[in-house]
Amino acid sequence: MLKTHRPRAFVARLDSRPESASLARYLLRAYLSGLPGGDRYADTAELLLCELFANAVRYSDALSDLRIEIRFALVDSRLRLEVHDAGTGRPSLRSASPDDERGRGLLIVNELAEQWGCCPHPGGTGKFVWALVAPVPAPALVTV
Repeated sequence: MLKTHRPRAFVARLDSRPESASLARYLLRAYLSGLPGGDRYADTAELLLCELFANAVRYSDALSDLRIEIRFALVDSRLRLEVHDAGTGRPSLRSASPDDERGRGLLIVNELAEQWGCCPHPGGTGKFVWALVAPVPAPALVTV
Protein backbone atom coordinates (compact mmCIF):
# COMPACT_ATOMS: atom_id res chain seq x y z
CA MET A 1 0.00 0.00 0.00
CA LEU A 2 1.31 3.43 -0.94
CA LYS A 3 1.50 5.87 1.96
CA THR A 4 0.98 9.52 1.26
CA HIS A 5 3.65 11.81 2.63
CA ARG A 6 2.29 14.45 4.97
CA PRO A 7 4.72 17.36 5.34
CA ARG A 8 5.85 18.13 8.83
CA ALA A 9 5.21 21.39 10.54
CA PHE A 10 8.06 23.86 10.54
CA VAL A 11 8.88 25.85 13.70
CA ALA A 12 11.48 28.57 14.28
CA ARG A 13 12.08 31.20 16.95
CA LEU A 14 13.26 34.57 15.72
CA ASP A 15 14.42 37.76 17.39
CA SER A 16 11.62 40.23 18.07
CA ARG A 17 12.95 42.84 15.61
CA PRO A 18 11.55 44.18 12.34
CA GLU A 19 14.66 42.88 10.54
CA SER A 20 13.66 39.30 11.39
CA ALA A 21 10.69 39.49 9.00
CA SER A 22 12.98 38.89 6.02
CA LEU A 23 14.32 35.72 7.67
CA ALA A 24 10.74 34.58 8.35
CA ARG A 25 9.93 35.05 4.63
CA TYR A 26 13.07 33.15 3.63
CA LEU A 27 12.17 30.24 5.90
CA LEU A 28 8.62 30.16 4.52
CA ARG A 29 9.92 30.11 0.93
CA ALA A 30 12.27 27.25 1.83
CA TYR A 31 9.41 25.32 3.46
CA LEU A 32 7.12 25.86 0.46
CA SER A 33 9.84 24.85 -2.00
CA GLY A 34 9.72 21.37 -0.48
CA LEU A 35 5.98 21.00 -1.00
CA PRO A 36 4.43 19.84 -4.26
CA GLY A 37 2.57 22.90 -5.51
CA GLY A 38 4.06 25.02 -2.71
CA ASP A 39 4.47 27.92 -5.12
CA ARG A 40 0.66 28.19 -5.26
CA TYR A 41 0.69 29.52 -1.67
CA ALA A 42 3.84 31.63 -1.82
CA ASP A 43 2.79 35.19 -2.63
CA THR A 44 -0.22 35.33 -0.32
CA ALA A 45 1.52 33.41 2.45
CA GLU A 46 4.59 35.67 2.43
CA LEU A 47 2.47 38.79 2.66
CA LEU A 48 0.33 37.38 5.48
CA LEU A 49 3.35 36.12 7.42
CA CYS A 50 5.00 39.54 7.15
CA GLU A 51 1.90 41.31 8.43
CA LEU A 52 1.45 38.91 11.35
CA PHE A 53 5.14 39.05 12.24
CA ALA A 54 5.24 42.86 12.03
CA ASN A 55 2.22 43.09 14.33
CA ALA A 56 3.88 40.78 16.85
CA VAL A 57 7.01 42.95 16.86
CA ARG A 58 5.23 46.31 16.87
CA TYR A 59 2.33 45.73 19.24
CA SER A 60 3.50 43.10 21.71
CA ASP A 61 3.87 44.31 25.26
CA ALA A 62 6.28 41.45 26.02
CA LEU A 63 9.94 42.05 26.77
CA SER A 64 11.83 42.75 23.56
CA ASP A 65 14.40 40.05 24.29
CA LEU A 66 11.72 37.35 24.06
CA ARG A 67 11.57 35.62 20.71
CA ILE A 68 8.68 35.31 18.31
CA GLU A 69 7.87 31.81 17.14
CA ILE A 70 6.65 31.11 13.63
CA ARG A 71 5.01 27.87 12.52
CA PHE A 72 3.93 26.60 9.12
CA ALA A 73 2.04 23.41 8.29
CA LEU A 74 -0.04 22.11 5.44
CA VAL A 75 -3.43 21.06 6.79
CA ASP A 76 -6.01 19.61 4.39
CA SER A 77 -4.63 21.52 1.39
CA ARG A 78 -4.50 24.79 3.34
CA LEU A 79 -1.29 26.37 4.55
CA ARG A 80 -1.57 27.26 8.22
CA LEU A 81 0.65 30.11 9.39
CA GLU A 82 1.08 30.89 13.08
CA VAL A 83 2.96 33.66 14.83
CA HIS A 84 3.42 33.23 18.59
CA ASP A 85 4.43 36.06 20.92
CA ALA A 86 4.43 36.55 24.68
CA GLY A 87 2.29 39.70 24.63
CA THR A 88 -1.06 40.04 26.34
CA GLY A 89 -2.87 42.13 23.71
CA ARG A 90 -5.18 40.68 21.10
CA PRO A 91 -5.34 41.87 17.49
CA SER A 92 -8.50 43.57 16.30
CA LEU A 93 -9.62 45.02 13.00
CA ARG A 94 -9.83 48.78 12.90
CA SER A 95 -10.46 51.40 10.29
CA ALA A 96 -7.56 53.43 8.98
CA SER A 97 -7.99 56.89 7.55
CA PRO A 98 -6.40 57.67 4.17
CA ASP A 99 -3.66 59.65 5.94
CA ASP A 100 -2.67 56.86 8.35
CA GLU A 101 0.70 55.34 7.52
CA ARG A 102 -0.04 52.22 9.60
CA GLY A 103 -3.01 50.23 10.75
CA ARG A 104 -3.98 48.26 7.64
CA GLY A 105 -2.15 45.00 8.34
CA LEU A 106 -5.07 43.08 9.79
CA LEU A 107 -7.35 44.41 7.07
CA ILE A 108 -4.99 42.80 4.56
CA VAL A 109 -4.94 39.57 6.58
CA ASN A 110 -8.74 39.61 6.79
CA GLU A 111 -9.07 40.02 3.02
CA LEU A 112 -6.43 37.53 1.87
CA ALA A 113 -6.64 34.73 4.45
CA GLU A 114 -9.33 32.13 4.07
CA GLN A 115 -9.71 32.37 7.86
CA TRP A 116 -7.67 33.87 10.68
CA GLY A 117 -7.88 34.16 14.43
CA CYS A 118 -6.10 34.56 17.73
CA CYS A 119 -5.78 32.05 20.56
CA PRO A 120 -4.11 32.04 23.96
CA HIS A 121 -0.77 30.26 23.91
CA PRO A 122 -1.17 26.69 25.20
CA GLY A 123 1.67 27.27 27.70
CA GLY A 124 -0.30 30.08 29.31
CA THR A 125 1.96 32.99 28.32
CA GLY A 126 1.06 35.10 25.34
CA LYS A 127 -0.94 34.23 22.28
CA PHE A 128 -0.68 33.10 18.71
CA VAL A 129 -2.31 34.55 15.64
CA TRP A 130 -3.02 32.13 12.83
CA ALA A 131 -4.13 32.36 9.22
CA LEU A 132 -5.19 29.76 6.67
CA VAL A 133 -4.04 30.26 3.10
CA ALA A 134 -5.81 28.56 0.20
CA PRO A 135 -3.72 27.62 -2.82
CA VAL A 136 -4.03 29.82 -5.87
CA PRO A 137 -5.62 27.74 -8.65
CA ALA A 138 -3.14 26.44 -11.19
CA PRO A 139 -3.27 28.35 -14.47
CA ALA A 140 -5.42 26.72 -17.12
CA LEU A 141 -3.61 25.25 -20.07
CA VAL A 142 -4.45 27.01 -23.30
CA THR A 143 -4.75 24.78 -26.34
CA VAL A 144 -4.47 26.16 -29.81
